[in-house]
Amino acid sequence: MSEQPPIVCLLGPTGTGKTGAAIALSRRMPVSVINFDSRQVYADFPIITAQPDQEERAACPHHLYGFLSIEVKMTAARFVDLAVDKIGKVRAEGRLPVLVGGTGMYLRSLLSGIAPIPEIPEPVRAGVLARIEVEGPQVLHAELERVDPDYAAKIHPNDTQRNARAAEVYAATGRTMTWWHTESEHTPAPFNALKVGMRLGLDELTPHLARRIGVMLEQGAMDEAVAAFEKCPDPDAPGWTGIGCAELLAFLRDEMSLDQAREKWIRNTRAYAKRQLTWFNKDADIHWFAPGDNDGVCGLVEAWLADRED
Repeated sequence: MSEQPPIVCLLGPTGTGKTGAAIALSRRMPVSVINFDSRQVYADFPIITAQPDQEERAACPHHLYGFLSIEVKMTAARFVDLAVDKIGKVRAEGRLPVLVGGTGMYLRSLLSGIAPIPEIPEPVRAGVLARIEVEGPQVLHAELERVDPDYAAKIHPNDTQRNARAAEVYAATGRTMTWWHTESEHTPAPFNALKVGMRLGLDELTPHLARRIGVMLEQGAMDEAVAAFEKCPDPDAPGWTGIGCAELLAFLRDEMSLDQAREKWIRNTRAYAKRQLTWFNKDADIHWFAPGDNDGVCGLVEAWLADRED
């Protein structure tokens, strides 16, 4: 029997039914859901980022969803601090912590420890931000593909925040993000984690993602974007960098038509799902299920918890 406290991690690419599996699990045992999706933390975008709806939240307690304002940056280190705190509180309530999301970096940071990247000197950070202002994040991403192709494959060329972070870390330390995350010494979190993945082939997933985005627009995604734009029109605000948010912002700024924004949203979502699949497929510890196989997921979790008690 492991002495480390158990947590369940429901993971996988966007749109594969992770929340549904968590709700199914909540019907069999007392659980609390803890988000580990980097976009679902933003309060202004519950529809665009597919946060659990009110009916789903009523099934069991949900944590770390929709609590951050657009202007505030979320990092893996902050996530780990928040998640460890929530896991402790959930366990104190006698409930099983179930982490749900698709941001692989956040989950790895929690389970394997945060890379001990030193503080970046302000002149280095300012220099990188100045370059992005003039050249755009795509130039930094192209450079990243040469020095750190593995990390470049995980982030979008338009992601200002992550491309800037990779560039400043490399400039200040001479080491890539991949090196810091895989070669440097980490302090793992004291949890015994069961990783359960929901997976669908990209060709099958793509039309589902397109339909899902159509539903989001019908449910008021544009209204969300308009309200957020009135509150914070700064395109560099961290909350606007998410897929869906960025495309609708481009429409609101008259940079493309709504049809163009929708198509780009679909393409970028598919590309993101592909990156998520690539990331998670490298983890041999994940138990994979097809979307909707919630009985299989629940059965595995129940068997795993029973084995811990023997």
